[in-house]
Amino acid sequence: MELDRYGQMKPKGPRTWLRGRDEDLARTCPFSPVARDEEQLAAEYFAGAKNQDLLVGRYEAALVGHVEEGEYRSNGSSGGMVTWVAAELLRLGLVDGVAHVKQSDDPQSEGRLFHYSLSRNLQELQAGAKSRYYPVELSGVLQSIRGAPGRYAVVGIPCFIKAVRLACADDPILKERIAFTLGLFCGHMKSARMAESFAWQMGEDIRHVKRLDYRIKSPDRPANWYRAQLTLENGETCAQDWWHLADGDWGAGFFQNSACNFCDDVVAETADIAFGDAWKEPYSSDGRGTNVVIVRSKALLDVVEAGIDQKRLALSSVDADFVIATQAAGFRQRREGLSFRLTWPRNGMRPRKRVSARSDGLSRQRKAVYIMRYGISHWSHRVFSIAQFLHSPRLYILWARAALACYQGVAYSRGPIGRIARSLGLAGSEGRT
Repeated sequence: MELDRYGQMKPKGPRTWLRGRDEDLARTCPFSPVARDEEQLAAEYFAGAKNQDLLVGRYEAALVGHVEEGEYRSNGSSGGMVTWVAAELLRLGLVDGVAHVKQSDDPQSEGRLFHYSLSRNLQELQAGAKSRYYPVELSGVLQSIRGAPGRYAVVGIPCFIKAVRLACADDPILKERIAFTLGLFCGHMKSARMAESFAWQMGEDIRHVKRLDYRIKSPDRPANWYRAQLTLENGETCAQDWWHLADGDWGAGFFQNSACNFCDDVVAETADIAFGDAWKEPYSSDGRGTNVVIVRSKALLDVVEAGIDQKRLALSSVDADFVIATQAAGFRQRREGLSFRLTWPRNGMRPRKRVSARSDGLSRQRKAVYIMRYGISHWSHRVFSIAQFLHSPRLYILWARAALACYQGVAYSRGPIGRIARSLGLAGSEGRT
């Protein structure tokens, strides 16, 4: 897997392999129409789960809250639960290592800002805290797991966890050694170009960036007011709120990976435990961060409940409707939007998804929103590439601001474009994304 010219991870191999059909890949690729889907995998791993929901999947318990113990909450992007669970697995001796995404030690020589790595103690684990909206790949860390006997946990977004499940079914060594999977709720994956764009808009060259924190946390600001911070090679830092960036509206789809248009899993339905942000009041206004947690494994439910009993975790039970409400926009995009996108003409292989292709029942506004997101995802990479070639960041930024104004005019009925959209019946007062 290598970064292509648009900063997205793509397979690299002989042309005969790329154009042919590889049976191993067909069984293990999470987007393959031949591979088992999320519901089939969940039925195998969580057959006895107490609860089952069409959107949330099979689960033992759903919870909302944060870590009380130590600095897990303050050091994480949200409530600190991902790092706490991973650390607890290490502390209890349930795993020997945790595979998760970390900052690259030397981004320029490695050619990327982040990569998967194995952590075997709390100090190493804490270096990988916080969200990373950057393309990574699993092959290297899975090879490390194959080469070092032990028990491991893997942290990843839904398609990565599904890929791990499929790989375990195909590889007895991985099946024996990967003991737990920790999933992260996902809206979509960004390409490496988003990091470069953020640097451009802060007046910096990505080649001089040592570290990138996508979500600087501040207790006196709502949790959903994202603020990005760059640390340069000389130690200087600069920061900017996402909403002041031309492509900072997540829902608009700037630099989205093309495969994300055909994903229908928001909450990591195949993971033993899954974590997201509690994007629902009063939690979304709490700048300290709050997690929503879906526990599917009975073993991990015991770990979490012990943490609650010991007052190390502050979590309360919620139902599937609460979880769905915290990720409402993601579910619309991945189910309603996906169903609409499947009706579009498509060359080559047609993906096999858990929703049917249909467009009836959708308003003109919703159709326009999904079409514009698709267009922004597609063209943001290409316009950025042209701007790079011409050494003209301003070209991309002007295009991005115009595209965002059009999108927000339709999606939120904002500004003069919103008035035009309303007159054409392409916008209303829904206020949904």
